[in-house]
Amino acid sequence: MASQVVKTDASVNLRVPRRRRLRWYNVVFTALGVVWLIIAFYPVLYMLMTSLRSQQGYLLGIPWLPSLHPTFENYATVLQAGFAHYFLNSVIVSVCSVALIVGCSLLCAYVVVRSRNRAVRVIFDVFLVGLALPIQAAIIPIYVLITKMGLYDTLLGMILPSVAFGLPLTLLILVNFVRDIPNELYESMGLEGASDFRLLRHLVIPLAMPALISVSIYDFVQAWNNFLFPLVLTQSDSSRVMPMAIVSFQGQYTMNVPVTMAAVILSALPLILAYIFGRRYLLRGMLAGFGK
Repeated sequence: MASQVVKTDASVNLRVPRRRRLRWYNVVFTALGVVWLIIAFYPVLYMLMTSLRSQQGYLLGIPWLPSLHPTFENYATVLQAGFAHYFLNSVIVSVCSVALIVGCSLLCAYVVVRSRNRAVRVIFDVFLVGLALPIQAAIIPIYVLITKMGLYDTLLGMILPSVAFGLPLTLLILVNFVRDIPNELYESMGLEGASDFRLLRHLVIPLAMPALISVSIYDFVQAWNNFLFPLVLTQSDSSRVMPMAIVSFQGQYTMNVPVTMAAVILSALPLILAYIFGRRYLLRGMLAGFGK
């Protein structure tokens, strides 16, 4: 009986240091997480504080502290400079690009997974070659092709290249995700007489929804922030999108930093909202399809 009491006391004494170690580790990791959060969020906070300053207040004040007299004149300046038109152009280009990329990639992924034809495999490998082709290396052929097609300085002239460069990665992610759907589900619906369209609508799309949302967010961010295509393929204000509109606030010798920061904040709102509402599906979609 005495030996059991000694063992019990020893086990209790061993558990106490372990709990203390765990608490110490939790405190350290929590502190490091808070420091990393401050470092990661401070650029956004800096842009917000700068956008609420006047040009004189930005030049004479302390940049890393909030202004004592915030102003919304910079946002009014951005809105009066045709922001709504540029914002609408960016929405059209981004939404159309995402719809075409995700729609075409989903159909191609279904064919690649369900087909046993060697030609389909070869075509899929050709698509994957696009992952190794940088945009900068192909910008001159794209410019010549868009010009000969009569699409220069149009929104469609920016949509088509965005779709072409967005297809390879989106197709790769969706193929790996659709491939993980059990064959028994395909066979059970096939025995009931389901067509390929019905399989795609009632089986593939519901199960692949996390991957579809994640690639949609990724492609939307890429299309929204694309600067090279608007720079090379457009020149008039009627086809200007948000990245080019932000550059227009920079003069030849001066730059109105508070106005530029206000334009950046307004242009980043759709991306922030897309991440807030789709962050759960974004993480699930990026991790799914590459292992069971």
